[in-house]
Amino acid sequence: MSLKRFISKLLAFVLLINGLFLFNYRDVKAADYWPSGVDVTAESAIIMEQETGTILYSKNIDEVHYPASITKIMTALIVLEKCKLDETVKFSAEAVYGTELGSSSIARDVNEEMTVEQTLYGMMLESANECAYALGEHVAGDIPSFVKMMNEKAKELGCTNTHFNNTNGLPDEEHYTTAHDMALISRAAFAIPKFAEIVGTKNYTIPPTNKHADPTPLNNHHQMLHYYKSNKYIYDYCLGGKTGYTAVAGATLVTYAKKDGMTLICVVMKDTVGEQYPDSTNLFEYCFDNFSTYSVADFASISEEDTNITGILSENSDLIKIDKKGMIVIPKTASVLDVVSEVVPYSDKNNKSVVGQLKYTYADRAVGQANLVFTNAEIKSYPFDNIPTEQGGSGKEYIQVDYPKIGLIILCVIAFVALVLFIRSKSSEILLFRHRFRSRHTKPTKTNMTIIRDNGKKRRRRK
Repeated sequence: MSLKRFISKLLAFVLLINGLFLFNYRDVKAADYWPSGVDVTAESAIIMEQETGTILYSKNIDEVHYPASITKIMTALIVLEKCKLDETVKFSAEAVYGTELGSSSIARDVNEEMTVEQTLYGMMLESANECAYALGEHVAGDIPSFVKMMNEKAKELGCTNTHFNNTNGLPDEEHYTTAHDMALISRAAFAIPKFAEIVGTKNYTIPPTNKHADPTPLNNHHQMLHYYKSNKYIYDYCLGGKTGYTAVAGATLVTYAKKDGMTLICVVMKDTVGEQYPDSTNLFEYCFDNFSTYSVADFASISEEDTNITGILSENSDLIKIDKKGMIVIPKTASVLDVVSEVVPYSDKNNKSVVGQLKYTYADRAVGQANLVFTNAEIKSYPFDNIPTEQGGSGKEYIQVDYPKIGLIILCVIAFVALVLFIRSKSSEILLFRHRFRSRHTKPTKTNMTIIRDNGKKRRRRK
């Protein structure tokens, strides 16, 4: 083998190997990269984006743990769905004395009366266990009935490893959840404006009641929001949350934070006391630095290929609109061109105009969605349609359908075809009539020949 051929083959081999490595590198960077360069001391942790439900960070998120007082997020969610804020809550003896001695409390008395709103503040800011008990009784009549409602709600929200057995989170072997399930519950609760207001309140005062002559001051115990216990862990972007701790559960914490228009939920479970706040802060900072949100309406469109879900509506952009609330969350290293979209059937019991949904994935992860909404618009022609934009028109192709004219044209065509068929069926009679008519009205043709008879023979003589 000549040296020249050897060098050529070697160069081709090198280029091939380099191309393969370059292809794999680009594929990973453009389509498969997902930020994961952060860790926490908590045994389980999750970061979920509020609007889309996209999971940005996960660590053992389906591992079962005791939730402790973050249980009260579910209690508050059900109360806010079932009650009016000015309803009166009456504390029973079971509510006052039925909780563990020495556990979190605001020292309510038997038969004391407060509003639902005041009781919610007591439960969420001071983590008062008697308030959680009293609210459960107020809503369902007894705790077992309320617990049933909690478990039904958990199932409705998509929780798969959760079972509640009380309203406050005190230790119970039959009372457990996961970081993932707790994020789903926390997301649903934060969607209620009053809940977001309560957990974001630093301090609150319960006015005098029928059992307490003096007001009762309350302080939020979440140290990333309020300096009540310490200012060491204050986080500027914190919107509030709920703390939890028991000896068997360890430190548990749910926190909401917002930065650059993106709201995140952080759940840490089975954490070391004192580490739950740094863990949450580090997760927030990492996700805010590495992810961005995009409005689906800014880059998405509906095409005629989507008619299997939206019917012929998708053929006209005036009838189907993309909900402006739709969002996706992707790494900052990615582009909206990298996401994969799919139109799926979807209905919203609270919005009958929703006819489908655009779902987005990136790196095999769900990253957001947007509802497709029927606008019920009347489609009309505009004077500038069918005129190019450079000539001052809309540039929109438009065909106006005039149904009366179309109907008239169809009738004329039918009449013409019928006439042709009739003429063809009578053609022999028409030809016979024509022949007879001509025979009767046409004179014999004169010639220059004279016929003479001679012995029965005809002869012709020229004149």
